[in-house]
Amino acid sequence: MAFVHKLTRMTGIMVILGLLFSSIVTAQESHHDSNSLLGKLAQITVSGEGMIATSPDMATVEFAVVSRNERPDFARKENETEAAKALNAVRGLGILEKDIQMRSLQLSPIREYDPDRRTYIEDGYEASRSLVVTLRNLDSLPDLIAALVENGANRLNSIQYGLDDADEIELQVLRLAVARAKTKAMEMASELGMEVGAAIQLQEQGISMPRPVMRMEAAFDSAMKSESNPDAYASGQIEVRAHVTAVFILK
Repeated sequence: MAFVHKLTRMTGIMVILGLLFSSIVTAQESHHDSNSLLGKLAQITVSGEGMIATSPDMATVEFAVVSRNERPDFARKENETEAAKALNAVRGLGILEKDIQMRSLQLSPIREYDPDRRTYIEDGYEASRSLVVTLRNLDSLPDLIAALVENGANRLNSIQYGLDDADEIELQVLRLAVARAKTKAMEMASELGMEVGAAIQLQEQGISMPRPVMRMEAAFDSAMKSESNPDAYASGQIEVRAHVTAVFILK
């Protein structure tokens, strides 16, 4: 009886395994059939580009306060004083603290090459403090540069224009890119006497947004001479581009 009971249990297990295997094979065959059917349908692959040109509404200004002295502690102290003047001038323009950021603070010996000795010699110390200001009102840019120059900032590293709310424009150019891809597919299908069906694949290829860079020399010279030079602050336009690739069924 025990032998018969074990045999019955083994038979039941084998039946269950057989049913599971059959289900897996059926599911695989169904998936394979679906892929095969999809592969047999006529398809078209197209790319699309969207572009919006818009004026910048913000700028990122990176500047530095550089101080030199024979003694390192004096160089650091002088730099601290001059940097505080520059920061107070920035705050005086109504720029918020969250838009002011210290990028780096360095204190290093000044080494100059002596051709007679054919070696570098130390000639005092240099303290450098680099700061970044995000300006959200471009009309204030000439005033900001002038205030920095007049209050201790003696190195203008970069001025880059940008968009304060780039997310919405990115979505807009993506919509334009998708619409362009569909239009191209429809035109190509029409030449074949066919129509465009559902999209079975859509892939974003990337969004580019080059940021115009100001001619810093012109802006710095204008501030140093206390002149108003509109060309020194010309921002141009920002071209936001998006690229997509889409696959459509033809019918």
